[in-house]
Amino acid sequence: MASARDQSMKASMPAYTSNPTHEVFTSAFFSSSSGSANWLFTTLAIVFALLVLEQSVYRYKKRHLPGANWTIPLIGKFADSVKPTMEGYKKQWQSGALSAVSVFNIFIVMASTNEYARKIFNSPNHAEPCLVYSAKQVLLSDNWVFLTGKVHVEYRRILNTLFTRKALGVYVGIQDEITREHIAKWLAEAAKDPSPKPIMMPARDLNMVTSLRVFCGKYIPDHAAQEIADKYWTITVALELVNFPLALPGTKIYRAIQARKIAMRWLEHAAHESKKAMAAGGEPGCMLDEWVHVLADPNHKGRREFSDHEMAMVVFSFLFASQDAMSSGLIYGFQHLADHPEILEKLREEQARVRGGDFQKPVTLEMMDEMPYLRAVVKESMRVKPPVTMVPYKTTKAFPISSDYTVPVGSMVIPSIYPSLHDAEVFPEPEAFLPERWLDPQGSANQNPKNYLVFGSGPHKCIGIEYAVMNIGLVLADAAVLMNWEHVRTEKSDKVQIIATLFPQDGCLMKFTPREQAS
Repeated sequence: MASARDQSMKASMPAYTSNPTHEVFTSAFFSSSSGSANWLFTTLAIVFALLVLEQSVYRYKKRHLPGANWTIPLIGKFADSVKPTMEGYKKQWQSGALSAVSVFNIFIVMASTNEYARKIFNSPNHAEPCLVYSAKQVLLSDNWVFLTGKVHVEYRRILNTLFTRKALGVYVGIQDEITREHIAKWLAEAAKDPSPKPIMMPARDLNMVTSLRVFCGKYIPDHAAQEIADKYWTITVALELVNFPLALPGTKIYRAIQARKIAMRWLEHAAHESKKAMAAGGEPGCMLDEWVHVLADPNHKGRREFSDHEMAMVVFSFLFASQDAMSSGLIYGFQHLADHPEILEKLREEQARVRGGDFQKPVTLEMMDEMPYLRAVVKESMRVKPPVTMVPYKTTKAFPISSDYTVPVGSMVIPSIYPSLHDAEVFPEPEAFLPERWLDPQGSANQNPKNYLVFGSGPHKCIGIEYAVMNIGLVLADAAVLMNWEHVRTEKSDKVQIIATLFPQDGCLMKFTPREQAS
């Protein structure tokens, strides 16, 4: 009975048996959770390892140099570099003769002394100019400014012929004519609205028109010159020391590349038209004409053909230098003279003597030679506020820059210009605007030319020094005799805006009125 009852109960109560589907679900659940956790932990471990590696590499490269002991992951000092300040740079320079920083994993060594700056400038076997990280994308990697060695030397030999006295004599007439046109325009606008206006953009427009006419003559029509001028500002802002490195649509670098394409089309057109004009027997009337004329001389050493594209790239690089560096120099020239009326008066006295009181007489190169005070004013203004504070280079091999430190290959190494120009031992009262310091041949300024790094040094030293000084000087000289100007100072007048070059933060507010003596 019991046995039968037990059997009956066993039959009526379902026995529990494992469900295959349940087993699969449970196994999959725990397997999936475990797999996700493994991937998460693996990813975190990889990220952590990369961050540790980043810090370790930075510390290894930095070694004993002054600088942050660790770098912000991935971006480094990018935030500080977006809006650089002169105060920030000075703090960096004061931290040591050599100091280190990292931006977007680009290891940077900054040199603050004249000795190290000149060593970088004069070590082409260890470092090449890169200007800024985005420069080769904007100016093109095969532009002559990035060349090194024999090919660079050959390029400079040819380009030097574009800045002979004969060539400068042609350029000065163009510069004088365009300067007078713009001064007349400024005075007409001031007569309609006498309120102070920033001269930053008007000065840039003047320089752009002058540069395009000097370099390309009439081969670029007016509407194209205006288009280039309008677009060129995007190139300037893309050549700040640090920018987002990828040329994605909407970025500064992307917009600069589009502007470069427009400018290059017109510059190639100008080169082509110049070749046609010179082949037809025309006389040189601009820089391109001078270049073509020289290349046509069978006795010219190193003679070779240059394509329209090659010539356009050279002119494009000249436009960058003349547009921004010269604009900075010109704006600060106006500001310094307005803030020092006694110096402006001395300059006007020299102009009256050289011009014989005839201020409508076109300026010649020979007349410029008789203006030493004007040259001293330009030189001193660019010393006090150099257009460029530093010129970045990139190491092509390990660079033993000092007895106890070697800059790693592939690093950015930056010779700083500003500290050399404000060395109190060479330039007493370094912050003061004193043109007279350049009039004494035995003075410390003239006896230490190695400190005047406004135009760089070494094989990549600025090729157009005489042209730049002449252009800034000519504009200031014509302005001095044709108009009066008043600098309306603000709290930002003495503060520096650092783009590709230096500008007053307030744009330099000026009020222009005509001079009676000039009529």
